[in-house]
Amino acid sequence: MHDPQALEEERKKPNWYAIRTFTGHEAKVKNLIEVESKRIGIDDRILEVIIPEETVFEVRGGKRRTKTRNFLPGYIILHAVLDLKVQDVIQNLPSVVSFVGRRNDATPLRKDEVSRIIGRLEERKDIATIDTQFQIGDPVKVIDGPFNTFSGSVKEVNNEKQKLKVEVGILGRKTPVELDFSQVEIENPTDNN
Repeated sequence: MHDPQALEEERKKPNWYAIRTFTGHEAKVKNLIEVESKRIGIDDRILEVIIPEETVFEVRGGKRRTKTRNFLPGYIILHAVLDLKVQDVIQNLPSVVSFVGRRNDATPLRKDEVSRIIGRLEERKDIATIDTQFQIGDPVKVIDGPFNTFSGSVKEVNNEKQKLKVEVGILGRKTPVELDFSQVEIENPTDNN
């Protein structure tokens, strides 16, 4: 969209935009957008500010914890009528790097990009993923499923599918079994169980 008049017409409609922030400052920027837009009286043009986050289980030292992780670090997603005043206010907030787009023009996200991000947020809302420190060769103990209480070592890690291939001893033979991250924990060498 190189035509300034067409760009200005597009800005009168609500669109989704990506904003680059300092990594780790996403929540701060979201809060600043909400507070500043209310203070200045442009909050009617800010429809939604989203930090693309998901809940993950983290396994460290054999203990499982839940935490929230930004799956697009350094970005927040804004649904707004982005006229020049709104863009200027947001662009000048602390910790904002820039809008995603050409030079000083914020480019609306494509519908498929928005669908993918919003879809991932919705999909991950109820399903927590597992963030692990599993590495090939780690000693692990099975804590769930048919191989419960078996011990073995990690032979393969598939973070995308959240699965491990673990070699366990069954009837005196080393046998590879595929397990979910949630079914195992790293075995502490000092455990005498």
